[in-house]
Amino acid sequence: MPWQSPISPGVSWYEASVGDRPEYAPLDGSVETDVAIVGGGFTGLQAAYNLAKKGVRVTLIEAHRFGDGASGRNGGQLGTGQRSDAETLEAELGFERAKALFDLAENAKQHIHDFATDHSLDIDYVPGQLNVSHKASYEKEFRDHIEIAATRFGYNHLSYMDRAETEQRVGSKRFFFGMRDIGTGHIHPMKLLVGIARAAQAAGAGLHEKTPALKIERTGGKAVITTARGTIRADKALICCNAYIGNLEPKTASHVMPIRSFIGATVPLNKFPSIIPGGESIADTRFVVRYFRKTRDGRLLFGGREAYSENLDDMAPPIRRQIEEVYPELKGIELTHAWGGSVGITMPRKPYVREVMPGITTIGGYSGHGVMLSNYCGKLYAEEVTGGAKELDQLKALKIPAFPGGPRFRTPLLFLAMTWYALRDKL
Repeated sequence: MPWQSPISPGVSWYEASVGDRPEYAPLDGSVETDVAIVGGGFTGLQAAYNLAKKGVRVTLIEAHRFGDGASGRNGGQLGTGQRSDAETLEAELGFERAKALFDLAENAKQHIHDFATDHSLDIDYVPGQLNVSHKASYEKEFRDHIEIAATRFGYNHLSYMDRAETEQRVGSKRFFFGMRDIGTGHIHPMKLLVGIARAAQAAGAGLHEKTPALKIERTGGKAVITTARGTIRADKALICCNAYIGNLEPKTASHVMPIRSFIGATVPLNKFPSIIPGGESIADTRFVVRYFRKTRDGRLLFGGREAYSENLDDMAPPIRRQIEEVYPELKGIELTHAWGGSVGITMPRKPYVREVMPGITTIGGYSGHGVMLSNYCGKLYAEEVTGGAKELDQLKALKIPAFPGGPRFRTPLLFLAMTWYALRDKL
């Protein structure tokens, strides 16, 4: 029987199609190490791999299975740049910092390709991303963005799609126009995650699943992490629990908010060749984004039924209704898989990277743009520890305010805000 994650509902198509998914024994006893990592997603595993290959003793613990969080259950879209458009970042931070953040994201994209090549991983990469507008009023913003990306940020892979081209490439009449990005694409995230874990173990990292961190503190000049079966004492520690931070570390919890997102996988669409004929991934302009793409075997993966509470009723019917809005010809389509999970967001939709205690760093809050950034941030953290490049400083310098309301009121306030944005998407 497939493993049922206690933190994320439903068995994903990724889990069903990844093949061999190795298990890693829980930590049993106390250990001394150079770096301790809490969280077995992309950030933690990349940090473990890059530290271990430099000879650093590293011990990583994960409360559940690797990939049970967003890293193994996401939409698989790489995107381009940061969550905010380059021109928005320029208006806020100035050109130099905006360009550095854009370049960091491009480096992150290349890092995934390089890692897959270096380790002979087939991660089902398919090139192409379509961003499509559900409102006619966004046309000038689309055209301006394409020009700015090329002339100011050196990104020449975007092109404007009129309504006819958008309809042809998406296979739907639902959208007014769009933007094609041939400099990015989409992947099978669980295949990448399984490959990173194998590489980290082979490099000498100590990897442990089903080992929750109960407490983390700085004492006696060490980072001390308490588990049910012992403690980990380390010179440095990395917290990368993202949306699943819970009550482990209060500063992270006040800056990174979990929201639920859901994805459904249809049966293969062999009878519908007009749906996404080029195989690109697609995201629309709603604040509550809808994102979808086809898999290597022709299924439609459709996500975007975001929720901001723990009321996890049957996922399939709402996902199917959204599919039918975009593709009426798929009315009643069978969903072979439906699953969900939590995504970590911050108030300004920028990553949260901070030293929350001496020698203890937290990284998260990728805000739905994390496939590239989470992998790269793990690598950048390892470089920081081993005296390499300081690219992570660009993210540390970002101003990330805490969510208002404190632990008691933060979730209901966010729910009200997101409900307003969801209603605005319909206007």
